[in-house]
Amino acid sequence: MKKIEDYVLSIPDFPEPGVIFRDITSVLQDADGLQLAIDSMQDCLKDIDVDVIAGTESRGFIFGVPIAYNLHKPFVPIRKKGKLPRETVSVSYDLEYGSAEIEMHKDSIKPGQKVVIVDDLIATGGTIEAAIKLVEQLGGEVVKVVFLMELAGLKGRERLNGYDVASVICYDGK
Repeated sequence: MKKIEDYVLSIPDFPEPGVIFRDITSVLQDADGLQLAIDSMQDCLKDIDVDVIAGTESRGFIFGVPIAYNLHKPFVPIRKKGKLPRETVSVSYDLEYGSAEIEMHKDSIKPGQKVVIVDDLIATGGTIEAAIKLVEQLGGEVVKVVFLMELAGLKGRERLNGYDVASVICYDGK
């Protein structure tokens, strides 16, 4: 039986020399790989009491929606600024080159709800740190953060210290 790592393509020297790009589109393009990815991420939630699954744009949607569906829980999208039609709350955060802002509908999380945040990748942790702030701003409690892949060399997990973080695959480098 194949492991999820067997479905990930490693592209050397992309986007710059010395970097190995871990491409998960190859996971998405294989029915067995996609099922294994979703099942493996969902397995990280076995003993977690959760009310809501939230996912960050856009790959957090890809993995978060089927997990929410399988667990019969609502899904809340965390989007880039300006993409949601109703009243929102937002958080700005720093990127390697510049800044970004994400937002959620103001009524998407109710105080006291237990929230799992799902995304495809943790690198530096900035996006998920901002997503956690949004959930907590609305009174939710982040009970777990689940990633398909972790780039441990970028130390994103350290940025999320104090939160229950799980990744299906962990690569030592950047």
